Amino acid sequence: MYVSVQNEVFDFSKEIEQFSKKLNNVGALVTFTGIVRGKKSETLDFMFIEHYPGMTENQITSMINNAVKRWNINDALVIHRYGKLEPGEPIMMVATAAEHRREAFEAAEYLMDYLKSRAPFWKKEVINGKEKWVDATVDDELALDRWNKF
Repeated sequence: MYVSVQNEVFDFSKEIEQFSKKLNNVGALVTFTGIVRGKKSETLDFMFIEHYPGMTENQITSMINNAVKRWNINDALVIHRYGKLEPGEPIMMVATAAEHRREAFEAAEYLMDYLKSRAPFWKKEVINGKEKWVDATVDDELALDRWNKF
């Protein structure tokens, strides 16, 4: 299991290569990388993400442990950036490895939904020079809530 909350841009290929080298008895490796996107009708200047060091990593680790138990995955990786992020830059990545694809896909989706709605990050968008804090949307909450129904 690997968790990194970092300011610097990560190298997807390097991270996956290092992650996959230590895997055994794995039939599926699922990855997802989130990218800072611009708004459709507005110009996103940049996004700024804050977090509480230590607490953030501990909570993400706890959610990974839940995913390991729930889907019997072999391993997981979560990288999430903080600080000033420009449109087009990677913001986060999740990787899960399991013996079977369904477990790997579901665990990855669960972790992505958690990171979007519950991980202790505070996101501020700066659009046309104006700052706005970003809250989880109804769709984000519904995506996370579906995991409570199993």
